Amino acid sequence: MNTPSHAIINLAIVTNLPLTQANLAVVVGAILPDLPIFIFYFWAKFVLKQPEAKIWTESYWQPQMQTWVALLHSIPLASFAAIISHYFGWPILELIFISMVLHSLGDLPVHHDDAHRHFFPLHDYRFISPISYWDPKRYGQVVALIEIILVGLATVNVFPSVESGFGKGLMLAVNGFYVAAYLYFNRRFLATGS
Repeated sequence: MNTPSHAIINLAIVTNLPLTQANLAVVVGAILPDLPIFIFYFWAKFVLKQPEAKIWTESYWQPQMQTWVALLHSIPLASFAAIISHYFGWPILELIFISMVLHSLGDLPVHHDDAHRHFFPLHDYRFISPISYWDPKRYGQVVALIEIILVGLATVNVFPSVESGFGKGLMLAVNGFYVAAYLYFNRRFLATGS
C-alpha cells in the first residue's frame, strides 16, 4: 500500500481513543516502516544521482538497505515492542508499534516482486503475493482502486475525530491526489476494462 494510505486506514482502525496524542502516534507508526525507503530514495536519486532503474533493481536490494526495511516491517519486533510498551505503561509508544504492525499487515497481501521480510528476525521468508498494489501485471489497477475506496471510507470515518485543520487538509489532499492519479494513469484501463 501507499504510505499515506497506511496512515489514514490505521487511524480508522484505531480511532476514538482518549489520548490527546493518539492520532499523531498512529500516523507516526504508519509512516515509520517506509521511512528508510524514502531516505534511501532521496539519497540515491538526488545525492548519488542514480537512474530509477538502478535504484529499484540494484541499490534497493543491497543487504544493508534490506535489513533496515526488514527491521521496520517486522511484525514480531513491532508486536514485541508494543507488548513491552503496554507492560511499562507507555501508551503513545504502544500505539506507534501497533500502527507499525497494522502497516505491515496491510503490506503483506499486496507486495509481489517487492515483498518485505515481515517475519524478520525469526525468519527471512517473503510472502510473494499474487497481487500488487502498483504492478498492472499483478492486478495493480484493481488493487489501487480498492485502496482508494478504502482510504475514502476511512477518511469519512476519521475526519470528524481529527481536530487539526492541517490534518484534515492532508487527508483531503491525499484522497484528491489518489483519485486524480488513478484516473490519469489508468485512462486506457478504465476505457477498455482491460
